[in-house]
Amino acid sequence: MSTARIRAIASCLPERVVTNEELAERLQLADPDEIFRNTGIRERRAVAEGECASDLATRAARKLLDSGAVRPEDVEFVLFCSQTPDYYLPTTACLIQDRLGLPKTVGASDIAQGCSGYVMGLAFMKGLIESGQIRGGLLLTGDSITRFANPRDRSVATLFGDAGTATFLSSDGPGGLLGVTVFGSDGKGGPSLMIPAGGSRLPRSAETGVEHADASGSIRSQNDLYMDGKEIFRFSISVVPKAFQALLDKAGWSSDDVDQIVLHQANGFMLEQLAKRLKAGRDRVPFCFERTGNTTSSTIPIVLEQLAAEDKLTSGARVAMLGFGVGLSWAGCTAVWS
Repeated sequence: MSTARIRAIASCLPERVVTNEELAERLQLADPDEIFRNTGIRERRAVAEGECASDLATRAARKLLDSGAVRPEDVEFVLFCSQTPDYYLPTTACLIQDRLGLPKTVGASDIAQGCSGYVMGLAFMKGLIESGQIRGGLLLTGDSITRFANPRDRSVATLFGDAGTATFLSSDGPGGLLGVTVFGSDGKGGPSLMIPAGGSRLPRSAETGVEHADASGSIRSQNDLYMDGKEIFRFSISVVPKAFQALLDKAGWSSDDVDQIVLHQANGFMLEQLAKRLKAGRDRVPFCFERTGNTTSSTIPIVLEQLAAEDKLTSGARVAMLGFGVGLSWAGCTAVWS
């Protein structure tokens, strides 16, 4: 049977940098350093006017193609993970296939998922490869979530940034051999992290665009991203340790067997608390958001790219990946590098 491997990863950040100093002035905060103390984030990137998540993902994919790590003929499927697509229809992945100049025999599809989306995308690509449907494909992530964060909403404006990534998976060669997966969802928690208006359930209108201030002084409308930070924290602290243990049990690993525990990079406080509960130090739980912020589905591949650059994904390295958040949803998988 064919086995699926992560062969190469590249990322792309938009040019615009949003500093804590800029946010402090906009949000009327006296001390810009307060943002870093609360989040662990010094700056984040934001798309420019007219720039889309697909632009970032396409540039990341182009890096892989231009580097020679991937040839166009190696790609048989494009899977784009995003909650900020170019259009309701057509499927953004189809447009990316054309922009990259890939053969018309390439399949293309989108998955609408956020923080757990990269791991889910790995699982979907693993299924296509190991069932013999394809030999190689591109998993792309990208979100322009800052466009939906009200600039005067303190609960989200300080956290989120935009990014795109490209991961090439294939059935042969060196790389991260994908292992077992675990999934979960709790739709009752969906309202804890959502953009209320804009879909078929609640179309945008003049009424949904009316801004209101909440008890903390944050301002938003129903057209904007909403996050109940306390509820998301409670959810994450409860779910992630259980999902990690389920992943270990399924893989037949102990916690000490794992060289790198790559978590969704939500924010500094969240990761510190999760690392404590997983009884793992910073040497095994990478932090990689200080200059990017929370980039939703792109956080885990950005960490993997950094680990590879630092030669921390050496032969035999065991990696556990766990994404969690919007949905509410979570997904975990293992990989062994060779």
